Amino acid sequence: MYSQEKKEAVDPHKIVHFGDLKWTPIFKGCDLASVAGDPNAEGTPFVVRLRCADGARIPAHWHPTDENVTVLKGTFLVGMGESFDEAKLQAMNVGNFATMPKEMRHYGMAKGETIVQVHGAGPFKVNWVNPSDVQPPDAAPAAKPKS
Repeated sequence: MYSQEKKEAVDPHKIVHFGDLKWTPIFKGCDLASVAGDPNAEGTPFVVRLRCADGARIPAHWHPTDENVTVLKGTFLVGMGESFDEAKLQAMNVGNFATMPKEMRHYGMAKGETIVQVHGAGPFKVNWVNPSDVQPPDAAPAAKPKS
């Protein structure tokens, strides 16, 4: 019934160190880092992290696939609906988990520096309810001229 034979591993295990994550600004106050898998690949598992500064707002949006969110740091405030409504936000603290069914309209806000981990099956796409609500990431500071 159970074999003691050694089986060839498809892929070796992989440890991802926090300091090795490559953060990319995605909109004002928030950066995204891929942890595992390819979030753009159809039907394959992925893990990404979203890091947001205190007070950063995530406008109303939806995804074509289910979204699973775990709070790793800070407090993530989440609400459901077509537009951002601070009165409807619910707090998620470190260790809390939420799942958003595909196409559910939702929005969020960070309280303190906040990091959430999102996992699911790709593709991970964000469809903004009102794209004009999305503020671009802060521009990089201009380089100082060499003297």
